[in-house]
Amino acid sequence: MALPRLLRAAAPRLYSTVPAPVSAPVSAPVSAPAPTPAGSRPRADDDKLLTEPLSHPDFFSVKELFTLKDLFDARVHLGHKKGCRHRFMEPYIFGCRLDQDIIDLDQTMQHLQLALNFTAHVAYRGGIILFVTRRRQFCHLVESTARACGEYAHTRYWQGGLLTNAHIQFGPGVRLPDLLIFLSTLNNVFEPHVAIRDAAKMNIPTVGVVDTNCNPCLITYPIPGNDDSPTAMELYCRIFRMTIIRAKDKRRQSEAVEELQRKAQGK
Repeated sequence: MALPRLLRAAAPRLYSTVPAPVSAPVSAPVSAPAPTPAGSRPRADDDKLLTEPLSHPDFFSVKELFTLKDLFDARVHLGHKKGCRHRFMEPYIFGCRLDQDIIDLDQTMQHLQLALNFTAHVAYRGGIILFVTRRRQFCHLVESTARACGEYAHTRYWQGGLLTNAHIQFGPGVRLPDLLIFLSTLNNVFEPHVAIRDAAKMNIPTVGVVDTNCNPCLITYPIPGNDDSPTAMELYCRIFRMTIIRAKDKRRQSEAVEELQRKAQGK
C-alpha cells in the first residue's frame, strides 16, 4: 500500500466534518438549544469513555496475552555477538554466554507490557497505528498483521521527509500516524531507520523492538528483544494484533453500553 494513499485514507477517522456553528445576529430572538441529533452521544458520555480507561493500570488486561515462557520459547532473549553490542543496550543485557549477549527477559516483560498498554489506549481512542519494518523476510507477516487488525504497514524503502514534509509532499489535510510500531529499528544496511528520527522530530510516539546492536534512545517505548528470529517476530505480531483488536472491541462494547443506558434513562 502506498503511503500517500494510506495517509489520505486514514484522515477521515479523526477529522470531524461537522461545520462550526454560526453565531446569530444580536437582534435575533433567543431560541432554545437544538436537540441532540439521533445517533450522537452527549459530550459528557464521550469524555467518560475516554477517561475511564486512564484510571486503571491495566484496563485492557494485556498482561495475560503472554508469559515469560512464551518469550523464552520464541528466543526473544538471544542477542547478537558481544562485539556488536550497542553501549546504550548494556542495561538490558543479563549476561554473555559463548560470546553471545543474553537479554534480560524480566525487563523485556515490563517494557513489552508498557508498550502494549500504550498501543491499546491509542487504538481505543481511534488513533492511526503504522507498522514499520525493512526486513524483507518479514514483510508479508507485518502487512498481514496490520491488515488483520485494521491498521497500516510500511515495509518498503522509507523516503526521507514522509513525516516532516507530509504537508508539502501530499498537500494540506494529510493526517499523520498517531503511533509507529517498529518490528525492527534497523534498515537493510544496519543503520537506524529514518522514520525513527522523523517521528521524534514530529513528536509522534514510537514503539520498537531493539536488539543488542540497536540504539534505543529515540524510541518512546523500547522493547529489548531479538528482532531476527522468525518465532520471535511471529510472537510480536500476534501480541500486537490481539492487543489492537481487544482495544477496538472494548471501545465498541463501551459505546453500546452507554447507548443502552441513555435509552433506559430516556435521553
